Amino acid sequence: MKALNRLPAWLALKQHHKAMRHFDMREAFSADPGRFADLSAHFGPFLLDYSKNRITRETLNLLFDLAHQSQLVERRSAMFDGKPVNFTEGRAALHTALRAPATPPLRVARQDVRPLVHHELGRLRAFVERVHGGQWRGHTGKAIHDVVNIGIGGSDLGPAMVCRALEHLARPSPRVHFVSNLDPAHLADTLDRVDPETTLFIVASKTFTTLETLANARSARAWLVGRLGEAAVAKHFVALSTHRAAVSEFGIDPDNMFVFWDWVGGRYSLWSAIGLSIALALGWEHFRTLLDGAHEMDEHFRDAPFEDNLPVILGMLGVWYANFWGTDTYGIFPYDQRLSLLVPFLQQLDMESNGKNVGHNNRPVLYNTGPIVWGAPGTNGQHAFFELIHQGTRLIPTDFLVGAVNATPLADQHEWLLANCLAQTEALLKGKSQDVIEGELVAAGMSRRDAHALAPHKVFPGNRPSNTLIYQTLDARTLGMLIALYEHKVFVQGVVWQINSFDQWGVELGKQLAPPIRHALDPANPPGQHDGSTLGLIAELRRRRAS
Repeated sequence: MKALNRLPAWLALKQHHKAMRHFDMREAFSADPGRFADLSAHFGPFLLDYSKNRITRETLNLLFDLAHQSQLVERRSAMFDGKPVNFTEGRAALHTALRAPATPPLRVARQDVRPLVHHELGRLRAFVERVHGGQWRGHTGKAIHDVVNIGIGGSDLGPAMVCRALEHLARPSPRVHFVSNLDPAHLADTLDRVDPETTLFIVASKTFTTLETLANARSARAWLVGRLGEAAVAKHFVALSTHRAAVSEFGIDPDNMFVFWDWVGGRYSLWSAIGLSIALALGWEHFRTLLDGAHEMDEHFRDAPFEDNLPVILGMLGVWYANFWGTDTYGIFPYDQRLSLLVPFLQQLDMESNGKNVGHNNRPVLYNTGPIVWGAPGTNGQHAFFELIHQGTRLIPTDFLVGAVNATPLADQHEWLLANCLAQTEALLKGKSQDVIEGELVAAGMSRRDAHALAPHKVFPGNRPSNTLIYQTLDARTLGMLIALYEHKVFVQGVVWQINSFDQWGVELGKQLAPPIRHALDPANPPGQHDGSTLGLIAELRRRRAS
């Protein structure tokens, strides 16, 4: 396949962008009463309005041409079929299999993975039901009332986000807590809130070697043993891992180890055994519904034509802005407090997947890839950084997410939330001109001279792009679909950019450098070979810790 920047559709889009540089969305809406209907799409509980973008139907056709010329159809099939799309590690990327039915067969390395998935789901369900039914008890015979999930990255962000988002559906017991940070305060503060006799620890690490997770797990183990004795470990720790020997060495009965596979990437793992904390918090039926929702979006992504395909539309709009308008960032604003952890989750999903600078040809790419993802729940974000989006010098494409019905209504607050969400997208589109502002200031009693001086500071340029995704209400099915929507959107962009969205070599170097620095922090050891800055910092820390 040709390099991306030599594909005919890419070259056509470059020329098209020149013609679109002065495109005004306000004029487009005035000229075309059907623009909203033409540039919106429905699937399941979702309406995606992408009419507030600097696009025409020609733009979309060219973007879809680029997707076809990038072999999106073929690469999408390869992913669903279990081919090694993670080519730098020689692995499949089969998170879709984790939420799919048990048939038909799906073979990876001559093994049908579907029975493996459903066997492990059965084990998870049986364990969850034992905890909920009181059959699984702690060392002293008491039922489990608290669960502490110890993980980091995908073993933490996904489950924590889902548990927060669906907290209104949670069972009264057990309460689920998440510990990820190596900072001892994170674990210590959590342990202060739980009783060792009624607490279950989940240690989530694929290799059972992750430094942060194992450090927290060992500290939690020492805390438990100090209160209940060594024999208590077997009843208060379970593992989510692939490394049976390491789990056993830690003191966890391998029968209480739940497995997943090397074709499950960490940031795509909440659908696997990593989701045990979700199932314990919500109950098995809600967890199963979450999986079913994601599978619905998988089917939509695989089967819908590009023109109606939500992940393809979102993905290609992102390519349009990143590669032709030169945008570097991408804002996501859920007007739903329960989605307060969605942005951190999507930051890992997007930036760890597509933060790459080398393509399939093993050479550096010559164009932008993954954007900087940021955002916060509305309306908090309005009072923090919307100034930058409205009046800053950078063009920032944005997604607004909102439910039509709030799962926990209170007075008329949700109506105000909806109004604020739509008002922000309208303000980004319309803006406000200097002439209008000057007129308002004069009408309010200001002199024309003062109004003319002040007005430029109050101008909103407008014509700033946004997507709005409306869903009915936040439930397990909708959340499953929403997560899968963004998973596939990221995949679409990785295919077009000709990079591997499923490895993460960029996180490895810091891990490799940390052990020798940890050694050097001990004053009894030589400082080692480091750059001048790092040596200076090591010396300063040694001095401060010794005082």
